[in-house]
Amino acid sequence: MKKFVVISGNIGVGKSTLVQLLCQQLKWQPFYEPVTENPYLIDFYRDMQAWAFHSQIFFLTRRLRIHYQILHQPSSVIQDRSVYEDAEIFAHNLYIQGYFGERDYGAYRELYEVLVDFLPPPDLVIYLQASVPMLVGHIQNRGRDYEREISIQYLEQLNILYEKWISTFRLCPVLTIPTDHLDFVAHSNDLNWIVQEIRSRLSL
Repeated sequence: MKKFVVISGNIGVGKSTLVQLLCQQLKWQPFYEPVTENPYLIDFYRDMQAWAFHSQIFFLTRRLRIHYQILHQPSSVIQDRSVYEDAEIFAHNLYIQGYFGERDYGAYRELYEVLVDFLPPPDLVIYLQASVPMLVGHIQNRGRDYEREISIQYLEQLNILYEKWISTFRLCPVLTIPTDHLDFVAHSNDLNWIVQEIRSRLSL
């Protein structure tokens, strides 16, 4: 039976890497986050207030398109970050910080809420937890130019919003993985444990 799994978590937590490893293990289809395709992203990190609305609308549109593609995919899939995080974490954080104006944020939320009502939820969300020092280390190691300006305070705020969101998320089961204490890249036993947990949660 086809399954739809989402990998969620903060910037630099290892979502894309885990998607790749799990798809290799389970022989499922990966759907990656369209980060490098966002034409507003570099401008956004330079001037968040000017480009917040444009960047978030791009992400929302792409994420909805991916969600639609997933629904028509015949095989099981694993998605790198969900449409829910775009709104509940990143857009909400920009609004809290004053980068997202009241009018733009209201229009964005209304669009998001209407569209999500039509989307079947995933079968499982895997939430990757990580401390800010761990996130910073991962971000530095992968060396993306546009991520060099991301502040520790920004990552801390995202972590707070992630914890708040995941504690109230009820659309599907959630598997929380504390990545500070696991290394699913270097240690096959850690990856195998995650695979076993997925099989158990999905009754595979």
